[in-house]
Amino acid sequence: MARTAHFALHRCALDVSPSGAASLFPSDEVWLGAMVPKRWARRAVTRNAIKRQIYAVSAAPGVVLPRAAHVVRLRAGFDRKAFVSASSDKLKAAVRAELQQLLARAGRPPAPTAASPAPASA
Repeated sequence: MARTAHFALHRCALDVSPSGAASLFPSDEVWLGAMVPKRWARRAVTRNAIKRQIYAVSAAPGVVLPRAAHVVRLRAGFDRKAFVSASSDKLKAAVRAELQQLLARAGRPPAPTAASPAPASA
């Protein structure tokens, strides 16, 4: 749904199930999960700091996500040479800025694709 250099946001609608049956947990809320694999953040301190940033940024005023289940996934590691400490203020600021960019992209309607031309009027 939306991507940045280090994060990806995935979304699944809550109201429609593939079998057509009623959902098990009907909800009018936004669900949010965070997935930070060891592959991209080796230290638990770093993984927990990134997860805390994900939840804090998504709960900030002004962040509007549609009613659905969302997962924010870390898809690339942060440079260990640039961020020496496992939980530095510099790393937290970089994560926060990128998450704000990701959620801003997710809130925008999708742009029309160039592959599908607009219908011509006669």
